[in-house]
Amino acid sequence: MKYGLPIRPDAALDFVALGALIHRLDPGVIPFRKATECHIHVSGGEFNVAANLADCFGLRTGVVSAMVDYPIGELIGERVKAMGVKPFYKRFKHDGVHGPNIATVYSDRGQGMRAPVVFYNRSNEAAAQLKPGDFNWDEILSGGVRWFHSGGIFAALSKTTPEVIIEGMKAAKAAGAIVSLDLNYRAKLWNILGGHERALEVISRIVQNVDVIIGNEEDLQLGLGIPGPEVAATSKLDPSAFFGMIDQVRAQHPQVKVVATTLREVHSTNRHSWGAVAWIDGKTYVSPTCELDVVDRVGGGDGFAAGLIFGMLSGEEPDACVRLGWAHGALLTTFPGDTTMASVEQVRSLAAGGSARIQR
Repeated sequence: MKYGLPIRPDAALDFVALGALIHRLDPGVIPFRKATECHIHVSGGEFNVAANLADCFGLRTGVVSAMVDYPIGELIGERVKAMGVKPFYKRFKHDGVHGPNIATVYSDRGQGMRAPVVFYNRSNEAAAQLKPGDFNWDEILSGGVRWFHSGGIFAALSKTTPEVIIEGMKAAKAAGAIVSLDLNYRAKLWNILGGHERALEVISRIVQNVDVIIGNEEDLQLGLGIPGPEVAATSKLDPSAFFGMIDQVRAQHPQVKVVATTLREVHSTNRHSWGAVAWIDGKTYVSPTCELDVVDRVGGGDGFAAGLIFGMLSGEEPDACVRLGWAHGALLTTFPGDTTMASVEQVRSLAAGGSARIQR
């Protein structure tokens, strides 16, 4: 068993994501208070991974989510199909006034020393209304699935969404899938739902079903209640603090075989140092570090997750899996939007030590 995980060699679907679909309004470098136009990006932390794996890496992926029958829903549905992701929707009717709605994220990109700004409208969100029993998991997973993924943002949307995650994870496990969770701890969301104690209780129940965790030191501390590391990191790119927490993660959740995250040192909005680390079945792996000239930082972490998962589903060596995640996440920040525009050849070239020299 490579990586300590019994990864299926084949199935009808390589990867299924469960989470909320959203649309992000992006006025570029103009702050919203002065904006006159916006680009629309279709997104969602879980969907982004499915879209990246389908569009860049050519895998057969699906997304399980809420869909609303109004023009925003049609826009999102078109983009899901365009990225090559198979949809499995619980459909909601929009009343023409109040919703339910597909969430809106507002984010200007910032520039130089001016930081990006992100705020939300998740009022009457359809995805927050999802509950156990809304999806026919036997039908969705009937041909088998190799990997199932969800995230902490979806878990924080309502009292029922964590139960949907657990239901889906158990069904996926029964179908032979590896299960992953991106902790993605968001204090604003959890504060509305009951605070940090509620988050710890909910996430602990979810992680009991998980083989692979994506999350940095802060996610591990806030999402799992792991005490701060005894080893102090010398910089944002120093993996020692992250690795210093793994024993405590394993003590709480001994079934977990992989814990991975990105490392990012932000020098300015457009200039980041970028790395990635992973603990895989008892061994530690660290990517190279590169300097990013960032176009749009949103989605870089999901880009890392997609590259890492692709490597593992492809049977690459652990170090190569981390490099693929690191390379794809880096490339994703050079495009506008939340999902990939990279080719697998570009990812493999950067992972192998390629550069930005012109390709003729």
